[in-house]
Amino acid sequence: MKWLVIFLVSIIVFLTSNICAQDVLKKQFAYAKNLYSNEDYYDAITELKRLLFFDTGCHYTFEAYMLMGKSYKMGGKFSDAILNYTDAELNAKTIQQIYQAKIEIIRTNILRRTTDRALQLLGELEKDKRFAHKANEINYWRGWDFMFADKWDDASKSFSKIDSCKQLKYLAEKVHKDKYSEVFSNLISHFIPGTGQIYTGNYFSGFLSLGWNILWGYVTVNSFAANRIFDGLVELNLLWLRFYNGNIQNAQNFAKEKNLVITNKALNYLQFKYDGLKP
Repeated sequence: MKWLVIFLVSIIVFLTSNICAQDVLKKQFAYAKNLYSNEDYYDAITELKRLLFFDTGCHYTFEAYMLMGKSYKMGGKFSDAILNYTDAELNAKTIQQIYQAKIEIIRTNILRRTTDRALQLLGELEKDKRFAHKANEINYWRGWDFMFADKWDDASKSFSKIDSCKQLKYLAEKVHKDKYSEVFSNLISHFIPGTGQIYTGNYFSGFLSLGWNILWGYVTVNSFAANRIFDGLVELNLLWLRFYNGNIQNAQNFAKEKNLVITNKALNYLQFKYDGLKP
């Protein structure tokens, strides 16, 4: 009878201590979440590391690593965020938790512009039969990845597969149509100097470039026609070719600058005015 009493008391003490320990861990996790909500990310990470040390039963391992990943992400430390999301995935207990961790890794890769890696991970998710029902979300983040990679036409195609993403589809289409073709600008500048600048709306520079090329082309041809070979070679290499090559370089630069303005305007809209889910 005495041993039975000792055994029962031991069980009660064990269960009580275990419940108390879990209660302490619960409060500590709640405290870390509160720090995160108040944007105190450094202290939140410290508390979560402390939680992981004392959580010998791994009750909050997944949640702690996920929240640490978010804290690092909000602090701009994307590599640390991905490491913690990866640890969360390794400690996931359900398929949904695995998917959740994978998506956060993808979103962080989009933000840090490792877009090829994000596309690779999205492709792996798409092939995984466990996540066949997540096709819309996968296409959604693929569209965001293409936008960050400055591939707006591909982004539009990804968003077109989702009925609720018409706003992003139209935005991506507009940016794609508004952007100037750097290849076309370069090509026409080879044939008619100045037309690349005119194509991008830089009329003064375009007509000036055209005028200089006509002038020095005329002078160079006249020198060769008058058998002033040395003068013709000097004018060809130092004047005409200089303005000709400069016109091509300017056309490329103008197209890049205009495209950068168009892209930054779209990304600025997405950052400050778009209400949907963002990376």
